[in-house]
Amino acid sequence: MAGFDRDQFVADCIKARSENDAMGAVREVLTCALSDPSDVLRGIGGPTQAGMDILHRSPTLTIFAATWTPRMNLLPHDHDMWALIGIYTGREDNIFWKETENGLQARGANCLFEGDVATLGRDAIHSVTNPLLRFTGGIHIYGGDYFDAHRHQWDPETLEKEPTNGDRVRAMFAAENERLKSQ
Repeated sequence: MAGFDRDQFVADCIKARSENDAMGAVREVLTCALSDPSDVLRGIGGPTQAGMDILHRSPTLTIFAATWTPRMNLLPHDHDMWALIGIYTGREDNIFWKETENGLQARGANCLFEGDVATLGRDAIHSVTNPLLRFTGGIHIYGGDYFDAHRHQWDPETLEKEPTNGDRVRAMFAAENERLKSQ
């Protein structure tokens, strides 16, 4: 068995992105890769800190391996494009939100376990928690340039909407890594 090959995975996703049902075709590639989560873990490497390992970035597709520290929380946020999330180690709990005339309201939740893949539409808003006492790792795929999108986040206490950017996201990851070191 050849094992998970990062470059081949990216090439397969790029090819699938050109299909008529791009999100469905890319989801199929991700689902196939995650049929053996431990294989993906060996290919990506075990998480040691919160962060993003960028595998591919273009105007039409972004792929990265995201890692969450134990008990890490990400506030409600959107992506402004379709997204696929596949877990290769640990667990990710999501709360899904909807903007209403009365503000942001929780509308559902799900738990992603190793091997699970979630599909999020362009208008999805979610918050993320790693409920475990160990790292969680997932492959995140976006139908555009995730790092150049006009994304938003919501304050976790007031649920007030505000723009987000790379500096704020990097600061959240840095704070989580510091929290982990101090434990």
